[in-house]
Amino acid sequence: MVRFKAAGVEPGQRQLNGPQTTGRQYRNLSSAQHRTTREDNVPVPVRDGTRLLADIHRPDAEGRFPALIAAAPYPRQLQDLGAPAAIIEAGASDFWVPRGYAHVIANLRGTVGSGGTYTFFDEQERKDLFDLVEWVAGQPWCDGNVGMIGISYYAMTQMEAATQRPPHLKALFPFNVTVQAWEASYHNGLLSEAFITPWFRALGVLSAHGDRLYRKGLSRLLRKVLAIPAVHHRFRHADAVQVHHGLQLVSRLSHDAHPWGALLNAVAEHPVRDEWWDERDLTELLSRVDIPVYLGGEWSNVPLHLPGLFKAWEALARNPHVRMTMLGEHSLPWPWESMHIEALAWFDHWLKGRDTGILEGPAIRYWLPGAERWHTADSWPPPAIHIALCLNADGSLTADERPGERSYATDGANAMPAQLSWISDPLPGDLDMVGHPELRLTATSSQADTGWILLLQDIGPDGTSIDITQGWLRASMRHVDEDASETGRPVLPMQARIPVPPGEPVDYRIPLVANARRFQRGHRIRLILTSDDNREDFQPMLLFSHAPVGMACVNTVHSNSRLFLPILDDE
Repeated sequence: MVRFKAAGVEPGQRQLNGPQTTGRQYRNLSSAQHRTTREDNVPVPVRDGTRLLADIHRPDAEGRFPALIAAAPYPRQLQDLGAPAAIIEAGASDFWVPRGYAHVIANLRGTVGSGGTYTFFDEQERKDLFDLVEWVAGQPWCDGNVGMIGISYYAMTQMEAATQRPPHLKALFPFNVTVQAWEASYHNGLLSEAFITPWFRALGVLSAHGDRLYRKGLSRLLRKVLAIPAVHHRFRHADAVQVHHGLQLVSRLSHDAHPWGALLNAVAEHPVRDEWWDERDLTELLSRVDIPVYLGGEWSNVPLHLPGLFKAWEALARNPHVRMTMLGEHSLPWPWESMHIEALAWFDHWLKGRDTGILEGPAIRYWLPGAERWHTADSWPPPAIHIALCLNADGSLTADERPGERSYATDGANAMPAQLSWISDPLPGDLDMVGHPELRLTATSSQADTGWILLLQDIGPDGTSIDITQGWLRASMRHVDEDASETGRPVLPMQARIPVPPGEPVDYRIPLVANARRFQRGHRIRLILTSDDNREDFQPMLLFSHAPVGMACVNTVHSNSRLFLPILDDE
């Protein structure tokens, strides 16, 4: 099958959705000049004899070309569907192939026709990815230069492959990455039930089908409809909440319980960080990665991938070839095809040897919401001063303490509220928060365990609220490695549960996910605290709610609690 209809940003091309650069101009970029040929369901042998299936999109021309691999458990057949679904994340083949790249989209072991059994981000998966990279490099149409691309799980497999150091893997572009399976499943001890449960079940549903559903019949008609420019353009701001609802709907369809049920059970059976999670943690392995890595994410992806972005940056600290960018809202909509010009400048430099200008300037670029402009930094987090705000008994959030205490009940009983909030006075000037916030909480609980769930908001003069970031902690997993911690970044080992002494004040250090926001003059800062985010009057970010802990519990917050916010030094 041969095609030629290039995607891009130039007139006459299929227009890509989403931002395409970090506000910069590049030079010497590959132009769209090749037609596309594709081979579907190509078997890729790995070392134990298992065969993975891949779709190969490549230039219909003589010669050899660099290759970009995208690998995940999601249907490879749907990556060109054009639907606003959170599984279409491999990148736009009709952008890459015309510009002289092969785009190889593979299914992981045990998913959507690939042989073997899916084992969830483990050593076996990493070995398979090594073999996939080296197989692609050895094909007659590949020049031996291999990169990897894609967001979310497609970003996670990039990091997995890199830890194995395949000789032909030359550069990565992982956006919305997670490097610890624990973080995708638990938020500091609280099970991320509204995500991880439907996610495993949806994998089971998706893996039960193949070409008949994904390439033929209705899917052919859908491709035509979704390719209509006016329809496609509507997806440029694909709402993550609606996409999450779609995931839950898919998860309710019938499917074979193996291995998805067993994996979900394993997550529940390992509620603390142990050897099962250690096998699914890349942080130590990433210290030996020395190939170029361009990390990225968006500030709004607080409950899933944003923590992993900063974990990856820290783990790659010894690597001199790492860049990082943080994007604003709606910057990585589905189907994923944003930031492709940025990625082209990256891969043209590292895989084709072109001088594109991608390495010019500081290593970090980030969008500052509220200021609505790009900032740069040489390190993360950028230099900042943590200001301390007191959680006062009158509900105010101030620099000076107003002694007292406030209580709430997890079930809303006893005529008590089900959550508490503290709000600042209108700000006298702009305040730029960039980095890692932390709540140092002193609280008393009536039960031996409870959950602490935080939501930080920007409140406008008209009362409009904007969610900025969240923090979480299971009270019984409060132990902090103080020697390894710093303000804003408490290190929580999560290796054991220590019961809370009922009725006694206990100190907690609760990290909020790093973020950036200009709180404008006249705006106010609000912090909300609850222990149950499944209620109708509390909406967690991306609807990622948690399995309840310590219900029928009364929690009391003492006014010596402090919210620490990282505020940029004056420029």
